[in-house]
Amino acid sequence: MLQYLTANPTGGSYTMILMLVAFVAVFYFMILRPESKKKKEAEQLRASLHKGDQITTIGGIEGKIVNIKDDKIVIESGEDMVRLELQKWAVMTNHTAEKDKQRRAAEAKEAAQKAKEERAKAKKERKENEGVR
Repeated sequence: MLQYLTANPTGGSYTMILMLVAFVAVFYFMILRPESKKKKEAEQLRASLHKGDQITTIGGIEGKIVNIKDDKIVIESGEDMVRLELQKWAVMTNHTAEKDKQRRAAEAKEAAQKAKEERAKAKKERKENEGVR
């Protein structure tokens, strides 16, 4: 009877190790990986800034880039064209790049729709030609 009451020490340690590995995996996929992905996208955004881009900073300032230095940018903001010098890391969004991305996506969608219509037309013509024979 005593042998049933004592715990098996090896079974418990395997379970504990398995739980620890599962916890680390969840932590990685839920926190670390998305954070590094965000950081990489932000670096890519800041590296792709060009003169003339419309941007918004993390402070909410909107303007157009007029000059780019190593790690700084100069933007014009407002109707009176106030110039501000900011750090590149302060850029949150690049509206010009987003518009270009949306335009390219719309063009790709349009091209796909056109190709689909052409395939349907060709299929219809093939069926008509087979019916004539």
